[in-house]
This record gives sequence, structure tokens and C-alpha cells, in this order.
Amino acid sequence: MSDSAAKPFFQTAADRVRVKICGITNARDAEAAIEAGADALGLNLCPVSKRFLNLDRESDWILQLPERIARVAVVADPVIEEATRWFESSLFDCLQLHGHESLAFCESFSGFTLIKAVRLDSLEALNQVRDYPVFSFLLDSHHEGLLGGTGVPFDWDLLKNVAVAKPIIIAGGLTPDNVTRLLKIVRPHAVDVSSGVESAPRRKDFSKMRDFIAAVKSASSSWLLNPDS
Repeated sequence: MSDSAAKPFFQTAADRVRVKICGITNARDAEAAIEAGADALGLNLCPVSKRFLNLDRESDWILQLPERIARVAVVADPVIEEATRWFESSLFDCLQLHGHESLAFCESFSGFTLIKAVRLDSLEALNQVRDYPVFSFLLDSHHEGLLGGTGVPFDWDLLKNVAVAKPIIIAGGLTPDNVTRLLKIVRPHAVDVSSGVESAPRRKDFSKMRDFIAAVKSASSSWLLNPDS
């Protein structure tokens, strides 16, 4: 396993917003996302997901990704033995947890990088996991029966004046057209996009990824010029 702390996605300096392109299913889309400027790629290991990635067939190109790119395994309620195998495989820098993982489960992986996803229908959902020993919280839309990938934004105004001691990643219905509006409301560590940069299910659109990342970079630059805005 590589040193995740050395990768730009996991560095917490507030110089810019990082970008994670999630739901990558093939080498072509991975290369396009990296060319567009992504910091991290999300690789979905949940069999129920329409963006499920079969590691038996796809591991070779994952291992060949540039060292600076964070490789994030998107999982839900794995058993400890399964999660340990993923960490020890050298395929991933981080596990992004979308299930009902407990505090004890996260404590079992002290020294490894975890992101805990929170389906945000109210701030109570975030309050329940604030003490988890994870790198970051990924805030996503809540939709009954879905673990993520809803394609629908949550109420970003919920985050106004909310202080969280860990880096925040925002997901849920982001697109090249609305990410600037999000970044006027909240200044997260990173944004996470999947369906909003697709041309079809399981197929990313290079132009949409490029436009999305350009919009994020533009907003980040305005913060540096006007830090009190």
C-alpha cells in the first residue's frame, strides 16, 4: 500500500478544493479523468451498484495509475477480513464507507485512511459519526434504499455555519453547472462527482469532467484572491 498522506487529495492545506471522480469502471475513463485534472478516482466495490468494478478483471490498470492519484475503494459494510485484504492488496489508498459501519469497525483500522459517507437528511446524521477516527466525512444525499449515487443534491444550506473538525467532501447531484453555486455556500476539502460527468451509465464524458474541474479551480482561485468573501 502506498503512502496516502503524500498524495494531493489527502493533503489538507486550504489552497484549493480537491476533486474526486467516482464510479470509474475502466482504464479509458480513468485516463480521461486524470487528464482533466482529477486528484482521486472512486472505484466501486459494491455488487449492487450499477458502477460495480470487478477486481478480478480490472486490477491491472488500477495498479498502473499514476502515483499521485488517490485510489479510493467505495464499499458498504465490509467484514474486517475483507477490508484488510483490500488495504493489503496495494490497489487502494483509502476505503470510503457507505454502509452502517460502527465506531469499533473504524477503530480497527487505526493507521489506515478511511472516509465515512453520511447520507445527509439532517445534521443529526453527521452528529452521530463526528467521533469516528476517519480522515474525512463525505456528505451525500439521502434516498431510502440507496447507498449513494442518487444524482440529486441535498440541501447545501444545512452546512452553513456548521463546524466540523475533519475535512469535508461534498457529493450528491453535482454537475459542471451547479458546483460553483455549492462552493459559494460551503468551502469543502473536496467535491465528489459521478453521474454528473457521465455521457451514459458507466461511461464518463471528458468534456463534462474538464468543465467540472475548471469550475472548481475557478472557485478556488477566487477564494485565494478574496479570502473573506
